[in-house]
Order: sequence, then C-alpha cells, then structure tokens
Amino acid sequence: MDYLEKHSFSLTPVEQRITSTHKPKILILYGSLRARSFSRLLAEEADRILNHFGAETKIFNPDGLPVFDNDRSIDHPKVKELRELSIWSEGHVWSSPELHGNLSGVFKNQLDWIPLTTGAVRPTQGKTLAVMQVSGGSQSFNAVNSLRLLGRWMRMITIPNQSSVAKAYNEFDEAGHMKPSPFRNRLVDVMEELMKFTYLTRDTSDFLVDRYSERLEKK
Repeated sequence: MDYLEKHSFSLTPVEQRITSTHKPKILILYGSLRARSFSRLLAEEADRILNHFGAETKIFNPDGLPVFDNDRSIDHPKVKELRELSIWSEGHVWSSPELHGNLSGVFKNQLDWIPLTTGAVRPTQGKTLAVMQVSGGSQSFNAVNSLRLLGRWMRMITIPNQSSVAKAYNEFDEAGHMKPSPFRNRLVDVMEELMKFTYLTRDTSDFLVDRYSERLEKK
C-alpha cells in the first residue's frame, strides 16, 4: 500500500496559529530537458505528494527558456511566465540533476532569470524552499549544497531536510512514478516539512526578512 494511503497528514496545531486559509502555493522547478528526465520525474512525484497534502502547485517547463542575457530577452514569453510564477508562489521546490559534480546549466539558467528585486517586489525573498537532486551514480550532495547556497543568496527560507536520489534510473517505474523505497519516504518527509514551514512563515515572511539596512535605504 502506498505511504500516502497509510498515513494521515494533519496541520491542525499549526492552522490554529495562521491567518491565511488558501492552499499553499508552490512553484516546482527542474533542471533537465531530456525526454526521460529524472529531475523532472522527481519533481512530478513531489507535485503529487504536495497536492495530496493540500498544496496548489505549478511546474515550470524550462524548455524554450532563453539563455540568460540580462535584458535582451526580458519580454520573452517563457521569461515572463517564470517571473510571474515566482511572484505567485509562496514556496519553491528545486530539483536538479548532478552534472560534473554540480547543478545543471538548465537549472541555473532558470534562477538567473528570477531577479532579486523587481521594483518594490522581491520575487523570492521570505519564501520557503525545498532542494532535491538526482544522480546517475552513488549518492551525492553536491547539487543540493549548491542549491542551498543559491537559496540563501535569493533570501529564501530553505528547510533543513532535503532529497538526494542515487542511481535515479532504478527508482522510477515505466509510468514515471517513484517506486516504494527509502528515497521515496525521504521525499515525502521533505514535502511534509516544506508544507509545515510554508504554513508557519507565509503570513510572517515580511517580518522575518525585515532588515535594518533596507529600512535605512527607504528613509
């Protein structure tokens, strides 16, 4: 029996301390354009779990996103779509393959297109983040470590837990669903934790990221 069928999920104690009642809005990014992309399959598995937990999710398809060129392609439909989704979201899930010991260029290109500031709007500041990676060989944490660095730089609340799936080609069935395993159990843990942190912080993110130096700038 599937894990999600056996275990209930309740945020009742948390819900008593929040004001927002809408579903948490989570943007999911993945970092490969392969036909059978394991970072995409992991992202889609995370999407199913998050929807089971009551989130509203959107997965961005990076195919067609131009290479970051500062402002020459700023009006490109894929650039606009990505930036609008980032503003819409309250949390992110990042799923990258590990290539040459680090995150993929496809994934980094997406982050390069999300600015730290757009006028008075900060598209990522104060939003929650869960990081994940897939590897073709033994388990590694190079990509998720780099994703954490980027999340910190983009002023996001990166949750403590993370997912690193080794030999990812063994972990998904023909339909693209993740097989029962400790890797999938960890993925459920990570998505559960992301939901909890999003519930706890989304109504107070402005307070959490309020900075003395920025208040001085406004004055």
